[in-house]
Amino acid sequence: MELTDDQFLRYARHLILEEVGDEGQERLLASRVLCVGAGGLGSPVLLYLAAAGIGTLGIIDDDTVDMTNLQRQVVHATGSVGEAKTRSARNTLERINPTVEVRLHEMRLGPENAAGLLSGYDLVVDGSDNFATRYLVNDTAHHCGIPVVSGALLRFEGQLTTYRSGVAGHAGEPCYRCLFREPPPPDTVPRCEEAGILGAVAGVIGTLQATEVIKELLGIGESMSGRLLMFDALGMTFRTVRYRRNPGCPLCGDAPTIRP
Repeated sequence: MELTDDQFLRYARHLILEEVGDEGQERLLASRVLCVGAGGLGSPVLLYLAAAGIGTLGIIDDDTVDMTNLQRQVVHATGSVGEAKTRSARNTLERINPTVEVRLHEMRLGPENAAGLLSGYDLVVDGSDNFATRYLVNDTAHHCGIPVVSGALLRFEGQLTTYRSGVAGHAGEPCYRCLFREPPPPDTVPRCEEAGILGAVAGVIGTLQATEVIKELLGIGESMSGRLLMFDALGMTFRTVRYRRNPGCPLCGDAPTIRP
């Protein structure tokens, strides 16, 4: 793939970066990224990945835009209330970068469709808001050999990490279950609509996720695999904790029990 004159102009600030250049931008243009969720995290992720020139962006979400979403879900606008989030997001992304192919998956991710959906992409961004989906994305991506850039939010805090346990060449790296082996008991962790979320925190973590996606696709910098970044907006602090593969992990350990 050779860049067109329009692409040279659009991505000029990427092209002058030694770590990106023509070859790196061409790699981004050929990449396929699936975003799980078009909400608080998915919004900044999608905006920045479209602007960066990711060739194919998939969006999976079965929800519609609600007025309460607009405080943080910046890919949607007031006029989109009542519209499917996938279609609302596509309309915005097409205005930002009409050359990006946007694939819509207007459905809920479940065990019956996860492998088929994820296997069509090079990388998955997890912007989901529930534990069942997070574990499903982690487990499916591991078996499909696809990296996951994962984010989470609550109130004034956010987290970010990357999972590459099933990716060729990254044997020995941890997965989500190495960090959190099993989901917490039901109703022990409040959801966003119960505990609240400062809208800008979603922007911080989602933008960091987009940055990590680009780094992973280009193979530059230090990956967040094996590192958990924790952001506290009230203290305006970032803290990083390292974690390792757990040999007893039921997914990527020495004797796995979770099968495809």
